[in-house]
Amino acid sequence: MHTVKNWFNHSLAAQALVLFVLGLGFGAVFRRGDHPALWAVQSLLYTAVIIGILAYQRRRTARATGARPGTVVDLNRRIRHRDVPADPEERAVMRRLVEDQLGKMERGSRWLPYWLGFMGLIAVGMVVLGATSGSLAFPVVFAVGVVVFCSWILWMRKRAMELHHHMRSALRERG
Repeated sequence: MHTVKNWFNHSLAAQALVLFVLGLGFGAVFRRGDHPALWAVQSLLYTAVIIGILAYQRRRTARATGARPGTVVDLNRRIRHRDVPADPEERAVMRRLVEDQLGKMERGSRWLPYWLGFMGLIAVGMVVLGATSGSLAFPVVFAVGVVVFCSWILWMRKRAMELHHHMRSALRERG
């Protein structure tokens, strides 16, 4: 199982395969009236766009840290496991990666309240529209889903901040 996780972490082709299959599944479930070839074309298009964005982000992070994209993936795994590198050169790359990611999270925190408020506005709007149309089942489930999703985002952000601050202090202690 460990090698499968590493394969999915490192390989954009593996991630593209999973995205393509998920896109086909969503097309089959939600667009039953359309031709299956249309599902495949849409899934392929969405997969290409998402993998393109992911590859761009990986290259950008690699340039900012001075490491290869595969090394950045390994360093992110080490951050998640709180594993401080022993090699001084690897520590320097890790330090640049932590600073880059903390900077992105801190810049993103400026817009976070607005995004969460917008999501809440959408959820409240769905409930109001459901109340006026007579059916509250879907709007309430949707609103609960939005609240759970926003809570998950806040929890993941807090966890990532804690991991990166821990790694920053651990790298400072080791020199």
